[in-house]
Amino acid sequence: MNAKKLKAKMQNLGADLIGIGDLSDTPPFTRQNLPTGIAVAKKYPEEVIRGIWNLPTALYRDWYVKLNTELDSLVTTCAEMLRKEGFTAIAQTREYVGTGEDSDNTLMPHKTVATHAGIGWIGKSALLITEKYGSMVRLSSVLTNAPLEWDKPTEYSKCGNCMICAQNCPGGAILGEAWDTGKALEEYFNAVLCRKTAQERSLKGFGGSDTICGKCIEVCPYTRKTWKKENR
Repeated sequence: MNAKKLKAKMQNLGADLIGIGDLSDTPPFTRQNLPTGIAVAKKYPEEVIRGIWNLPTALYRDWYVKLNTELDSLVTTCAEMLRKEGFTAIAQTREYVGTGEDSDNTLMPHKTVATHAGIGWIGKSALLITEKYGSMVRLSSVLTNAPLEWDKPTEYSKCGNCMICAQNCPGGAILGEAWDTGKALEEYFNAVLCRKTAQERSLKGFGGSDTICGKCIEVCPYTRKTWKKENR
């Protein structure tokens, strides 16, 4: 199966974005000695993200769960297709990588696969930002040894001097430093503070015990540019 055919199949199954990246510059143990990563993204509906301008909502929480579930199904199907072709493939589902609630990093983060696959860059908010949908996406990924053509990686931030997410972060977790591939998370983002604030805002917004906030998604200029495009 070639890359073009695989992408078309995944898009037909519901993937909004898909990219294929060379992971050979990452530690082998983080990728199970597999050289290629496939990043898959699904987007939130515009109205869901517009609705969290003040506080996270139950609708946002429901879509968060829905998209994660759909992504688990997509990457599982993708891995199964590759295994049927005789290749090794690991679907990085929530069951495989965990929820991320108790740790800031998984062995091979979806966002690392996504930047290597060229579907976006890491914003100052530590979220993946895409040209097409801004930061209103959820991610998953597949690790494989299938000989697929790689997309051009993204190595630098396109956020420039923009500080909108940092200025609007309710917890002050965004430090305002631009991402690049050589920068550690702690240099531009306080994940512990983000999680604490998200728990507080989830409780206040819809009475949930979740750790979701989304304010940085809603205010991101790349996200809002997407709304303008979709409303034309």
